[in-house]
Amino acid sequence: MQTLPLFITMVLQNWDSSVKKATATFNSFTDEELLQPIAPGRNRIIYLLGHLTAVHDMLLPLLGLGERKYPQLHELFISNADDTTVVLPSAGELRAGWAEINKILQQHFQQLTPEEWFQQHTMVSAEDFAKEPHRNRLNVLMSRINHLAYHQGQLALVKK
Repeated sequence: MQTLPLFITMVLQNWDSSVKKATATFNSFTDEELLQPIAPGRNRIIYLLGHLTAVHDMLLPLLGLGERKYPQLHELFISNADDTTVVLPSAGELRAGWAEINKILQQHFQQLTPEEWFQQHTMVSAEDFAKEPHRNRLNVLMSRINHLAYHQGQLALVKK
């Protein structure tokens, strides 16, 4: 394995730690408990699991690492708000998808060189990237760490 600059290593360790913490939180709930809302009138825990799985899945094409593995989750968990009348994938399917997408991402992340981390992501044009080089893959990953932390904070509100 390559030696990465300290800053990239710190970001990757933060990502890994955040994913492990979220996984432990989701695993602390039974399948039935996943159906409860974070708070009255708010998203259910299962919705957050699906949402985060779909968001992490979107990282593959966004970072130029491949096609999405779970494109069917987009409509349910990105395009639409939580709706208790909509049939969602089972808790087991979502748990498996969460584990799988994070495993795939981890494998890709370990292969990227420092230069590749600082390349543009796929949603920024070459012209815009030339003006704003901070719009790179590593910055996307840092924003997803913040996104995960935000939802982890919501999950902390659930009373067990």
